[in-house]
Amino acid sequence: MAAIPLPHEPEIEYPESDGKPMAESDVHRDVMNHVIEGLKDHFLAEPEVYVTGNLLLYYERGNRSASVAPDVFVVRGVSKGRRKSYLLWRERKAPCFVLEVTSESTRDEDLDTKRSRYARLGVEDYFLFDPLGDYLRPRFRGLRLIESEYQPIRPEPDGSLVSRTLGVVFTPQGESLRMVDAKTGRQLLSYEEWKERAQAAEERAARAEERAVRAEERASEAEARARALAEELERLRRGS
Repeated sequence: MAAIPLPHEPEIEYPESDGKPMAESDVHRDVMNHVIEGLKDHFLAEPEVYVTGNLLLYYERGNRSASVAPDVFVVRGVSKGRRKSYLLWRERKAPCFVLEVTSESTRDEDLDTKRSRYARLGVEDYFLFDPLGDYLRPRFRGLRLIESEYQPIRPEPDGSLVSRTLGVVFTPQGESLRMVDAKTGRQLLSYEEWKERAQAAEERAARAEERAVRAEERASEAEARARALAEELERLRRGS
């Protein structure tokens, strides 16, 4: 007897936006972009590390309201590439790291709702940063998942926090975060910072080349004067 075909469950469309603004201010957006770009560059050579931010993460299949959009998150064990949204049941990997850039409109959710949600998802390191220092005391704090519960990470004297899952040290610096590789001490830079350094290097090279040209010109002039003096001395010697 032929098998009876089962009806296919219609594919649900998951919105790519929750209708909320990306960030409360230019400062908040700049911090997000800086951290995302720095971490992307840091993990550029690792094909199974995905870095993104402000992307809707759906964690319950068939439920379009079961979503969260971390400001920055990192997933180990999935391929890089562009995604319209992150569907947890397809990827089969939850983020290992989340950073929320706290503002007036997100403070309560960051401290309460998202904290419990990320713990249930198994996010190992959950960091919160208030770039303006208006809503969090201290303005930079970290939580580490231990036996399904978040425990505070003790900051260093300079306020820095280490993400064990990323191997990165984050240090508040003005209205942003400085990132350093915990093993090598190499600073993690955003695209704009790399661009600024490249431009500065080009300018230094151009100045060095200009100095070399001037030095060569002065050497040629000195050589010409020495040759002229030698010729004049020879002329005087013959004339005497």
